[in-house]
Amino acid sequence: MQTEQQIQAEAAPSFTHRQVLEILAGLMLAMLTSMISTSVVGTALPTIVGTLGGQDQLAWVASATLLTMTASTPIWGKLSDLYGRKLMFQVALVVFLLSSVAAGFSQDMGQLIAARAVQGIGAGGLAALPQIILGDVVEPRERGRYSGYIGAVFGVSTVTGPLLGGFVVDHMSWRWTFWICVPLAVVAFVVIQKVLKLPLVRRDTKIDWWGATFITGGTTALMLLLSLGGKEFGWNSAWTYGLGALSLVMFGLAVVAERRAADPILPPHLFRDRTFVLTSTASLLVGAAMFGALMFLPQYLQIVKGMSPTGSGLMTLPLVLGLLTSSILTGRFVSRTGRWKIFPVVGMLLVAVGLFLLSRLHVDSSLVIVGLDNAVLGIGLGATMQILILAAQNAVTRANLASATSGVSFFRSLGGAVGVAAFGAILSNRLTAELVSLARAAHLPLGGGAVPGLGSPKAIHSLPAPILEIILEAFTRAMSAVFVVGVPIALLASVAALMLKEIPLRSARTAAPAATADPAGPPVVLTTDPAGPPAAAHDPAAPPVVAGRP
Repeated sequence: MQTEQQIQAEAAPSFTHRQVLEILAGLMLAMLTSMISTSVVGTALPTIVGTLGGQDQLAWVASATLLTMTASTPIWGKLSDLYGRKLMFQVALVVFLLSSVAAGFSQDMGQLIAARAVQGIGAGGLAALPQIILGDVVEPRERGRYSGYIGAVFGVSTVTGPLLGGFVVDHMSWRWTFWICVPLAVVAFVVIQKVLKLPLVRRDTKIDWWGATFITGGTTALMLLLSLGGKEFGWNSAWTYGLGALSLVMFGLAVVAERRAADPILPPHLFRDRTFVLTSTASLLVGAAMFGALMFLPQYLQIVKGMSPTGSGLMTLPLVLGLLTSSILTGRFVSRTGRWKIFPVVGMLLVAVGLFLLSRLHVDSSLVIVGLDNAVLGIGLGATMQILILAAQNAVTRANLASATSGVSFFRSLGGAVGVAAFGAILSNRLTAELVSLARAAHLPLGGGAVPGLGSPKAIHSLPAPILEIILEAFTRAMSAVFVVGVPIALLASVAALMLKEIPLRSARTAAPAATADPAGPPVVLTTDPAGPPAAAHDPAAPPVVAGRP
């Protein structure tokens, strides 16, 4: 009788280049919809608060989506194992679409926050499932040429979101920030329905509800701590210690639950795989460095350089172009040569260099210098993000593809949350200290927590020249500290990538590795779409192949 690994390897479908591009177009549309809808809201938040009120709940509008997206990411991967990639991808798309419409119709902040929380659940699926589906459609050796385009979506959405948000707020209702991408989501749904025909591996097992509960609970407690700590409550407070203890307890229970589950969400044997552990560690560090930098760079451009939100968005174009070019060229090189390890190692070194260069910016730094520093950062990120996922996928069996992919994506999102919280705390504390120090040296009545004018960039630039100079210098020094902290984080990610073993990328002629196969895994049933590529013949003693639509 064939093993599950052999059946999984034989079940890999074969698609033409054109078919892969058609599927990729649908996946990229869905990802673009999710990422733009997430980033576009930031520009509209002041207007939303002015309409709905609830200034004290402002942080929850962003935190609710980040929290549910991170918590749900590993669960979507397991659900796709049980019910099929295509179905779960479409479910995630529908959840995101309906919650976006609901957010636009919100009548108060409570309704908006609830809709944004549901939107995050859909976004979690749209973040993880495209990578999993691409892993099903093409083998690792050929995957590089396509994964670069998925990585480029992140860069495009980084610029498009704020620009689109500014345009919508200026010329339309803020509600259209949630509705503007609905047509794209509909088109993505139709494209995927038409072109994606995958064999479905259906396991005879139950959903790991205990694992899902504890993983979600632990992540939620940790995200609440990172998102609200230092804002809604102090870091040295009962809330901080309580949420920290709760997250540790929940993650501990998750480990116990995953060890006992017949088909766990995050299989424990993955954490015995060197490649998965190192790619997850590197992704955690990449997320912290990347999101920490990208979140606060626009503040330098708007506050110190006096640029508009639209102008600061345009200033990230060098980063996006660097990321886009690096991601595509890296993917093509990997597909042509099969060599991949050098890229995350060098890529994170470039990220460290980019962060160091950004830490050297001054109040009067040229925008050309800012653009060049951004380009270095983008090139490094483009050479890293997709390669880490590719390495993790290549190291596991097809049966563990979804769990490994969603696991690496989960750690990157978690790293982003940690980075934003940590860098935000550093910025706030350093800004206060620098303001007090500079004001005291200039003998000006400025300091403590009652610093005037630190609201909008427009309000800051309306202050008298002596006070404005102190604020701009203090903010520049605080931003420098943020970027300096990012440098060792990026270097640690490079070290983690250096420790990876460069396993040759599998091609259609190469079977999946047995290193992480779970011999105790449950039986599988292959279900194929009659309109799609046929599954390979298998041993009559193996589980039956049942014709049906995934």
